[in-house]
Amino acid sequence: MAKELVIEQIRGLLRESHDAARRAALSARDAATGDEVKSEGKYDTRGVEASYLAAAQAKQVAELAESFSAIANYDFPDFAPDEPIAAGALVEVDLAGERRFFLLAPRGGGLALEHDGCLLHLLTPEAPLRQQLEGLQAGDSLDSPDLMVLAVS
Repeated sequence: MAKELVIEQIRGLLRESHDAARRAALSARDAATGDEVKSEGKYDTRGVEASYLAAAQAKQVAELAESFSAIANYDFPDFAPDEPIAAGALVEVDLAGERRFFLLAPRGGGLALEHDGCLLHLLTPEAPLRQQLEGLQAGDSLDSPDLMVLAVS
């Protein structure tokens, strides 16, 4: 798996997600301030609900912008096959008999994508699996989860 291509694909996905969230946030803001949500009585909460939605979507836009910026500006180092796993590594593993890939990234945790027919997950520093992987080398294994490191790049 070509690390540079994976990183470009991740940047593209984050950019698309940010753009879609920004459009949704603008739409929610317009809905929260439009004439349709003017209160028609003391029990009419449409305006409040719309403003909560707009605020949550604005927060999501900010988080996606931070993730995109962190990934876009991060210098993912290349690793020699015998180097221990560390931040920025692309790790190929056998996870309970299934081939998986993980990128140890500064942000974007939970993002999963398919690249060349293989599933790849981003792991942030807070992820327990990342904490278990760091320091391992190709050929090392874990018991829980049942995992063997196949390659590091």
